[in-house]
Amino acid sequence: MKSTDNLYRYQNDTGDISFHYEASVSLTVKGTEYEVKNILHIYTAIDLSCNKFQGEIPDVIGELRWLALLNLSHNSLTGPIPSLLRNMKGLQSLDLSSNQLTGAIPPQLTALTFLEVLNLSGNHLSGEIPQKGQFSTFTNDSYLGNSALCGLPLTKKCANTASPPQEVGNGDEDDACDELTWEAIVMGYGCGLICGLSSAYIVLKLGKPWWFVRYIEVLQLKLMKRCLKNGTGRSRRT
Repeated sequence: MKSTDNLYRYQNDTGDISFHYEASVSLTVKGTEYEVKNILHIYTAIDLSCNKFQGEIPDVIGELRWLALLNLSHNSLTGPIPSLLRNMKGLQSLDLSSNQLTGAIPPQLTALTFLEVLNLSGNHLSGEIPQKGQFSTFTNDSYLGNSALCGLPLTKKCANTASPPQEVGNGDEDDACDELTWEAIVMGYGCGLICGLSSAYIVLKLGKPWWFVRYIEVLQLKLMKRCLKNGTGRSRRT
């Protein structure tokens, strides 16, 4: 291997193909440390685990669009997971475990179609776990230690949206309504009976003047309506 412009040139046995490589690095993924050698310059990774970083994860990290691995585990990072991480289209491994992150897992992260490894354990995250995209492939280990998280793949189910309380009828109110209905019917029936008998007497007495009969029918209808209205008003006041 030869150094060329701060890079290493690797040439295979046949001598006809060469690639540029960075120096080898030591990576920690899901608690396992290993050394990666002969890394292509197009493969990029950031491992800042096991430090004493504090504060929130800056949104600007989402500008590292083709970063393949990001490890910020075992620090003291706080605040929410930036939704702008969705811009890291080439991200394959994301480890934010063992911090003090809060809030919900941004559903925008389901846009990371190349994400194969996710570790958010040991934080204070809450809410429902996204189910779309690569998130449907992760296991419980990705979310352990976040007691307020719910939904698959965890066994803790999310509380259903509270349905509006159903109105339960009061027995006293139902009885009052029944009493009011029957009282109005009886009063209307009484008014109608009086008007009917009166009109029948007049018809028999005067020899069926049909114009008068029609007049009595209209008057009877008005009286019945008035009786019903008055009866309803008195019942409500009582």
